Amino acid sequence: MTHSDTPSSAPAPGASSGIVVRPLLAQDREDWGRLWAAYLEFYETSVPLTVADTTFARLLGDEAQDFRALVAELDGRPVGIAHYLMHRHCWRIENVCYLQDLYADASCRGRGVGRALIEAVYAEADAAGAPQVYWLTQEFNTPARQLYDRIGRVTPFIKYQRS
Repeated sequence: MTHSDTPSSAPAPGASSGIVVRPLLAQDREDWGRLWAAYLEFYETSVPLTVADTTFARLLGDEAQDFRALVAELDGRPVGIAHYLMHRHCWRIENVCYLQDLYADASCRGRGVGRALIEAVYAEADAAGAPQVYWLTQEFNTPARQLYDRIGRVTPFIKYQRS
C-alpha cells in the first residue's frame, strides 16, 4: 500500500478487529489536525499553522523525499497517525525507513492502534525493499516503550542535535 492508494477494509496485521490502517487522504485534514495537535501537545510543543498546513500537504505529496502518512481508524473513526520516510543509508544499498511520528488517541490506547500502525509501516517498508525501520521516543514515554520493547529492539545510540 502506498499513500496514494484507496483505504483498505482489512485490519492491519496483528491488529484487533475494528482497527483499519489506511493511507492519509485529503479529506482527513480535520481529523489529522486533531491527532497531530494532540501528538505535539504530548511532547509539550507546538508548531505554527503554516507548518502544520505544509506538513499535511507534503504528506499527500508524490516527491520521493516526502514523508508518507497512515491513519488508523477504530470503528470507522480516525484515532491514530503514523508519518514515515524511506531514505538512503550510507551503510546499506537498500533504503531504510524512519518512523518519525506515531500517535494513538488517548481514548483508545491499549487497544492495538499503535501496534497496528507500526506493523503497517513495517509492511510498507517490506514492500519498498527497506529491511530496517527505526524510530525515536523520549525516555519518559513508558507506555509506548512497553509496546516498542515487544516489537522492536532498543539500540545503544544517543541522539544529538544542533543547539
